[in-house]
Amino acid sequence: MGHNTHAAGPLRVGITGGIGSGKSIVCRVFATLGIPVLSADDTSRHLLDHDITVKQAIMQALGTDTYINGCPDREKIAAIVYRDPQKLQQLNAIVHPATIRYADEWLQRHSTLYVIKEAAIFFESGTHTGMDVMVGISAPRELRIQRAMQRGGTTREKIESIMARQMDEDEKMRRCDHVIINDDATAILPQVLHLHHILLSPNPLGSR
Repeated sequence: MGHNTHAAGPLRVGITGGIGSGKSIVCRVFATLGIPVLSADDTSRHLLDHDITVKQAIMQALGTDTYINGCPDREKIAAIVYRDPQKLQQLNAIVHPATIRYADEWLQRHSTLYVIKEAAIFFESGTHTGMDVMVGISAPRELRIQRAMQRGGTTREKIESIMARQMDEDEKMRRCDHVIINDDATAILPQVLHLHHILLSPNPLGSR
């Protein structure tokens, strides 16, 4: 459970899970139910493309050649931070606060009963405290590796190194208020509809 003390407004629901867990698929189902969904990755991409302050800070931290004609060279940025943990820390210190600010403004624009913010590192970054309800998307490790390799066209070693930097999956799921199983065997839709019903109920925080 988050420790959110924001003013009255939509219930803030955080959706999280490790790489390859299928967060985006689950979020698409919620979106078809008319629930606004904000992706942390999409927000980061938007900020790298359009936020002048973020752009300047990244060029200062990682080098001016990380942008070409005002557009981020994502491969170069990824290669720099993959090799150097200190540079990754610098990048996160630039992007995370900007992402949180953007998300807060976005959340305040909506009048639905609840809104969703999706991110892989809610607990690692401490931003789960800004949420009212945390939902975990769970899938077996090997399935997550296969999905991530197929989606990103990348190696098992690279996926495993990303997993090693993320919180242990079991621990992450234990910290969540609700868990949706996305193991390619259990149907997602009934689970999402059940949770949607809970989140629309008069006392969603007590229905666990």
